[in-house]
Amino acid sequence: MGRYAMRRLFLTIPLLLVISFVTFVLLNLSPLDPVEAVLHARDIPQITHELIAQTKGELGLDRPFFIRYIHWLTACLHLDFGKSYLTGKPVSSLIGPAFLNTLKLTFVASVVIIVGSLLLGVVCAMKEGTWVDKSIRGLAFFVTAMPAYWLGSLLIWYWAVKMDLLPTSGMESYRSYILPVSVISISYAGIYFRNVRSAMLNNLNEDYVLYGRACGLSEIVITKHIVRNSLQVAVSIFCMAIPTILGGTVVIENVFAWPGLGSLSVKSIMGRDFPVIQAYVLVLGVAFVGFNTIADLINAAMNPRLRNNMS
Repeated sequence: MGRYAMRRLFLTIPLLLVISFVTFVLLNLSPLDPVEAVLHARDIPQITHELIAQTKGELGLDRPFFIRYIHWLTACLHLDFGKSYLTGKPVSSLIGPAFLNTLKLTFVASVVIIVGSLLLGVVCAMKEGTWVDKSIRGLAFFVTAMPAYWLGSLLIWYWAVKMDLLPTSGMESYRSYILPVSVISISYAGIYFRNVRSAMLNNLNEDYVLYGRACGLSEIVITKHIVRNSLQVAVSIFCMAIPTILGGTVVIENVFAWPGLGSLSVKSIMGRDFPVIQAYVLVLGVAFVGFNTIADLINAAMNPRLRNNMS
């Protein structure tokens, strides 16, 4: 297992390098000159060619492309993402707190999604073809088709405005989590429980289920084995669900004024704050690679045959 883990971790290095390079290249291909964005952020009334050249020298934008990339990548390895064009503050001081706030929201929502998806998936699989299965899948299809911003607005109108029970924005207490977590959970649990259901149905058709019933094992014992064998697929799904939720909270955070990465990214895009945008994309890319690696390691630990085939 240790050899496989080291090999898997080693393979993430070139992937992370590709992500960092693509992130740096795409933002440098923007038609807007970052120097002009900096000067506009400083409220300079008249932008001259001399001032543009001077600012390029200050920001190091007059150096060759690959030199700038190596310098930026080296700084990122030390968690130095540069300074914000809009505020002049270090990007890490902006990304850090926002990332923690988004991570809190993601963690709470992920727990709800995992529990809800497992329960719904198991129930639908065990009740395949019945009205229970069809009703749950039909309701899930309906709620997941709702736009997140529209669903969030409805919940705000009813629970916060009409009933006056929950806050509309911020993260002052545990009650602030209820509405955004509800929207995220409804949007994602309705998708992931179908994967759990599919994995359960695949295991229901395996020979060991037939032999277990032929030997007189109770349905409770058989269900435990089916759930355990289906967890391998569920682990992969949920490990990838976490970074997906982490990057998909942009709409939710803006609807509920949650001070996280989503709100910060929108402000940075509107203000052409390139260093913050680069850091945001890089953080999400690393999160996807990291959780994908974790999923592979967990699957390998749960299934030795998979580990031996991939070693």
